[in-house]
Amino acid sequence: MNLVQSVAIKRVRLVARWAANVLLGLFAVFALLVVLYRFVNPPFTLHSALEELRLGSVERKWVEIESVPDHLLRALVAAEDANFCLHWGFDIDAIRAAIQAGGKRGASTISQQVAKNVFLWQDSSVARKLMEVPFTLGIELVWSKRRILEVYMNVVEFDEGIFGAAAATRKYFDQEIDTLDEFQSARLAVVLPSPKTRDAAQLSETHIARMFDVLDGVQTIAKDGRSTCFDG
Repeated sequence: MNLVQSVAIKRVRLVARWAANVLLGLFAVFALLVVLYRFVNPPFTLHSALEELRLGSVERKWVEIESVPDHLLRALVAAEDANFCLHWGFDIDAIRAAIQAGGKRGASTISQQVAKNVFLWQDSSVARKLMEVPFTLGIELVWSKRRILEVYMNVVEFDEGIFGAAAATRKYFDQEIDTLDEFQSARLAVVLPSPKTRDAAQLSETHIARMFDVLDGVQTIAKDGRSTCFDG
């Protein structure tokens, strides 16, 4: 081995060691945040911060889960992730159904959406989806299901610049979240798959039908025990 080859090998090893240290450091920071957010409410998300820069201001208000009607929590789960209490972050049956449907239906669980909204960014890139996996597993390992749902309802976007169920309640119904009835809760849940194109106060006939499906789902998961992991 000549001098040039030796120097090249040393440089490659140095770069590899540096890259490994960076990755290890990032992993430690993210792991710390996962643990921290088990007890501390996330002050903002990347998406809400970017939207605030773009729009000039956003509406968001954190509300403790104890102040939220049970029927709202059940409506969110019934609409977005009916098996929330049964899986460990990934709904395999939903993933299979999405594959069979040719990708025309979503399969993200509430835990995955929390990982994306709290720690990552909003797009469908392979890089983001891959990074979502360890965050989802970490959240499921460290947080309770009730905590996952509490963070979800406070960070998810319900309309352009409207983050969290409390802000959405004020925007759509001009009232406080603890006064929501079952129908209003279902209306909010129906908005979530496409918050910038749906209005909870003025749903289309198709989305009204979906609202009644959500109401049926609320009753179903309450009866069959699929809400026990987050019921107060």
